[in-house]
Amino acid sequence: QVQLVESGGGLVQAGGSLRLSCAASGNIASIYDMGWSRQAPGKQRELVAVITSGGSTNYADSVKGRFTISRDNAKKTVYLQMNNLKPEDTGVYYCNADVVGGDGRLRKSWGQGTQVTVSS
Repeated sequence: QVQLVESGGGLVQAGGSLRLSCAASGNIASIYDMGWSRQAPGKQRELVAVITSGGSTNYADSVKGRFTISRDNAKKTVYLQMNNLKPEDTGVYYCNADVVGGDGRLRKSWGQGTQVTVSS
């Protein structure tokens, strides 16, 4: 079984910064894409950023130039550095990973979510 545990959320004023972390653990053979999504109250979950195992990245237009996704493959951890935060960035942030478990099966795993609140 694979677990993803997020940390780093909190309350910050507009213009501030936060860094989210997400560590994977369990019976893991390999990890492919890792990413972050978010869900604001009353809205659908949306993709924020993705990073491949090789380090290629992709971002939602709304966060380009402000957010940076990175990963440490040795630590099985993905990060999201969020700068110049805006009130519309408020939501629950979820990490996800495409993981090959010890049974050889590929599954998408999700974390439990961490709250990010940006005050104006």
